[in-house]
Amino acid sequence: MVTDDSRSCLLAAALLFAVLAPGGACGQVPSLPEGARTRWVVGQVEEIVSYLTFDTAGVEGRLPRALRFVTVQELAAGGARWAADYLLEHPAHGRCGVSFLELVRAGTFTIDGRSPLWPENGAAALWCARVAPADPPADLGPGRPLLLLDLWMPDRAYVDYMLGKGHHAAYGDVRLVRDASGSWRGSVEVAGLSVDARCTPGGPVSGGPGSAGMQALFPPQSSAAPAVVRVAFAGHREQECGGEPSWVISGMHPLAGGVALPPALFEYGYDLVGGAYPRPWD
Repeated sequence: MVTDDSRSCLLAAALLFAVLAPGGACGQVPSLPEGARTRWVVGQVEEIVSYLTFDTAGVEGRLPRALRFVTVQELAAGGARWAADYLLEHPAHGRCGVSFLELVRAGTFTIDGRSPLWPENGAAALWCARVAPADPPADLGPGRPLLLLDLWMPDRAYVDYMLGKGHHAAYGDVRLVRDASGSWRGSVEVAGLSVDARCTPGGPVSGGPGSAGMQALFPPQSSAAPAVVRVAFAGHREQECGGEPSWVISGMHPLAGGVALPPALFEYGYDLVGGAYPRPWD
């Protein structure tokens, strides 16, 4: 996502998760560190994203001891205008975490050369929260640190493959489709959670060939996955979901109690590479 301090305070919520720096004219993907245990290649991406605050108490058991959740109160104290405005409306939510739910489909998605077998309109879904070192001087390595709370894929065999590669994943019925009018509809169906999402992209397009960034996706404490996935990407573009975007999240899952931070976004056009690395505290 493109860093632009002139954008609205609501859209600034998106900037909590991907810090982009100017890249080359060709949108060159930043170089990953040496020593990756696996190789991810993702391209022709189309996704819809909703940003949410959430009650961290519901997922405390997933937080590795070396990490802590970044809170709305912390961001407001640090000068994030959207967070200060949010607390005026939700004064009891200062200790809430900040996260995003992303439904994504890709023309290319491989881990060590193997792709999932997507069902019709199949997609992946990720729920990620912003985190920081529990010990402030600790070095978590390159990339904006995120806790990968959930990653759902609609291919059971591929989930088993990912687990065997040391990645965090679970089976879920995830779909994303664009209709003839250009609107997107996505859904997630897993035990305890149902998501129905709709987005009609509108307005100006941000980003482009000069955008690039890096993220570090840490697996939850409860996962058997031993590795952090560092990803680098370039060429990112985004549009706000115009009109009245709808994200209906229901069930007993901790996501269901989250509060959406408008606007939802349609994001596309970037290339991504990634790899599994040892956790920095191992």
